Amino acid sequence: MSEEIIINKSVLSLKEAILYAKNESPFYRKHFDGLDVNNDFEAEDLKKFPFTTKDDLSENNQEFLCVPISEVAEYVTTSGTSGEPVTIYLTKKDLQRLAENEKTSLMTTGATSDDIFQLMTTIDKQFMAGLAYYLGVQEIGGGMIRIGPGVPALQWKSILLNKPTVLIAVPSFIINLLDYAKSNNIDFQSSSVKSIICIGEPISEDDLKLNILGKRIVMDWKVNLYSTYASTEMSAAFTECLSQNGCHLNEELLHLEVIKEDNDYAKDGEVGEIVITSIGTEGTPLVRYKTGDLARVHYALCSCGRTSPRLGPIIGRKNQMIKFKGTTIFPNSIYEIFDGLPDISCYKVEISKDYLHHDVITILLEKHIEKSRTLNTIIEQCQSKLRVVPHFVFLETDYLRSQVYKKNIRKPEKIVFKG
Repeated sequence: MSEEIIINKSVLSLKEAILYAKNESPFYRKHFDGLDVNNDFEAEDLKKFPFTTKDDLSENNQEFLCVPISEVAEYVTTSGTSGEPVTIYLTKKDLQRLAENEKTSLMTTGATSDDIFQLMTTIDKQFMAGLAYYLGVQEIGGGMIRIGPGVPALQWKSILLNKPTVLIAVPSFIINLLDYAKSNNIDFQSSSVKSIICIGEPISEDDLKLNILGKRIVMDWKVNLYSTYASTEMSAAFTECLSQNGCHLNEELLHLEVIKEDNDYAKDGEVGEIVITSIGTEGTPLVRYKTGDLARVHYALCSCGRTSPRLGPIIGRKNQMIKFKGTTIFPNSIYEIFDGLPDISCYKVEISKDYLHHDVITILLEKHIEKSRTLNTIIEQCQSKLRVVPHFVFLETDYLRSQVYKKNIRKPEKIVFKG
């Protein structure tokens, strides 16, 4: 009986979300013209409604707004890594929703009010993730140290002085943090840090075990790593639990569909595109929004006891498939090679077009790699794992770092598509 009530509540919330968007959003008023939400609405009826795409959001940005501009409390933008940045408008209620989401996410990883969190990601520049984590920590009642991205010396100074127990960071930056600690004789194993909440990059393989980047961190540092998946558009996050068995859906805030190429739903363990409908959003609700991200979905009961669907790591983005010398490659396949080599602390992938409009892959590497044995290892691994060898360009370390960790970019720019 209780399960039936939960299911009906979920369907009711979904129905309310669709009705709200249809009635209040100028875009959805046109997009859903002629479509009704019946009294006997079921989750399967969602299929009758058309998808919303990133192009829809980009080309009709302000038409998604459902409240008077005077009720907008926060303006955030997407990072622009997969297209032009768009604005997501948040009301005060949306900010509280964001705080509740991150509180739930933090608690999912085992965090409590006794924890001190060090935020190693941007909180300004209209970035939602930094804001969300800040609000979530306030909601959970923990302490927050807002350092921001980069500057390993400052990060370690704060860790040693303020003794945070949880770091919130892009995992590739943790490699730089460890390199700095080793070079400066910092006893990081004896630090206060117990866990790291990883954002922006996958730390696990398709089988949910740690990938090379994740292994590289925990081989050096005895900490717990937790995966997350989120986007500015959904204003919520999928987060890994203590079982570290995939990222859980927060069913009170999002409705999830995972759609295969034939538009059928992916079954347990199958790969599809992540499609979300936001629930309880006032400013910029989204219905059947295609994220462009591909992942494996898991519906089986998690060992933690939660029944919510879980997502595996993002396998790739539909608009980031690389065709190189007859081979289809996703960026993650390239990252796996370079993240796994201890001699490489920084690299960048450039995708350009040749005169025939074919993709060309160029890897920017540190100068010291050019005449090292590591280059032979790189070539062998590219031949083995990618079946092709990209072009290489060697740069001074400081310059390369400036091209990856740009001041005006929120995440490390590990890849760029040059058209």
